[in-house]
Amino acid sequence: MQPRLVAAQILQKVLTGGSLSRVLPQELLTCDKESQATVQALVYGSLRYFERIEFILKKLLRKPLKKRDRIVADLLRIALFELLEEVTPDYAVVDGTVKSVEGERSWAKGLANAVLRRFIRERSALLKAANSNQVATALLPEWMLKKIQAIYPQCWESIAASLNQAAPMILRINLDRVSRQDYQQHLREAGIDATPIPKLASAIVLTSPTDVTTLPGFAEGWVSVQDAAAQQAAFLLDSQRGDHVMDACAAPGGKTVHILESAGGDLQVTAVESDARRTQRLDDNLQRSGYKAEVKIADVAKLDDWWDGQLFDRILLDAPCSASGVIRRHPDIKRHRRSEDIPSLVAQQTHLLEAVWRTLKPGGRLLYATCSIFPEENSKQIGAFLLKHRDAEELPIDQPWGLTCEHGKQILPGEDGMDGFYYSSLTKI
Repeated sequence: MQPRLVAAQILQKVLTGGSLSRVLPQELLTCDKESQATVQALVYGSLRYFERIEFILKKLLRKPLKKRDRIVADLLRIALFELLEEVTPDYAVVDGTVKSVEGERSWAKGLANAVLRRFIRERSALLKAANSNQVATALLPEWMLKKIQAIYPQCWESIAASLNQAAPMILRINLDRVSRQDYQQHLREAGIDATPIPKLASAIVLTSPTDVTTLPGFAEGWVSVQDAAAQQAAFLLDSQRGDHVMDACAAPGGKTVHILESAGGDLQVTAVESDARRTQRLDDNLQRSGYKAEVKIADVAKLDDWWDGQLFDRILLDAPCSASGVIRRHPDIKRHRRSEDIPSLVAQQTHLLEAVWRTLKPGGRLLYATCSIFPEENSKQIGAFLLKHRDAEELPIDQPWGLTCEHGKQILPGEDGMDGFYYSSLTKI
């Protein structure tokens, strides 16, 4: 099957509600290995540039295509991304797209040809118009763009730019098994170029992404793929050997494993995850690492369903959130998230905080984290919690990164190559 058609089919599923992280791996199996990288690039690129593509497409179409002809619209979106990127010759994009359209909706062959050739003729004027439109330039949904502008008036442009760049491939070195210096040498011997991230002892960024199976020691648990912002969690949690630790909302397990690595596996870890499908990734990561954790498939807030009453020394609550800080890794977030989702997410986070707080020992530590950049999910959430709980006290986060908020610290997308992330550390008094 042609890469453009596979990409358009994936795009169609994502735009109608499918998760890119689930749809993409399934659909890539329908094309040969040589085409998979091309398909992935087309899908990610079309989602990253969606607002600009949509702005242009509306100007090129006299009227919107009907729902039953979505595949035609998505083939045109893929083609416009290619034409905007100017990597493939224009004639090849037009010819290949027209053939794909003809195979799906024969009546639309002429329409596709006319739309794409008109774009080529009027490219300069269309791009000028797009550049004058803030949504098409920032590549963010209007509601999200306005929200970011209101919260971060001095740096919204750099945030928008960072959210729409391709994310680097960052590795987390298992310092319990190998030093970063030694692992860099292993990478050099394998012909893989990488640079250490100065502010984080476990992190290395690859110059070019690579298949994880080519990474030295990957199968043996020497290294994992994890953004540097997410790697901060285990360090901030500061688990001590012998601690009883809970990782709430634990899948896919990267932070669970990192917590175990931080204490040489000498921890009693309970990993709780409500989504049974995602626990397979959690189990896989634990197996590869060689460390042990008790995995509970349960809603962490429903304590009667899983908790045995034994209090925890440390709790990581990486709460469900808008994911507004990780759009560069998951560009489908722009299509799925709505402004009206935020209040319900805040309510869910509050519910989870209230529940897990009951399971923390006096003197224990709870690390609250999100991959959001919105204060109501972050510093305002913690502020409200502290007002309600006199037995809660905020601990300082003395780290050379992030914005210091009224409560906690906010990493903005792009800071030292990191994703957007928020952390607040609390202790029970």
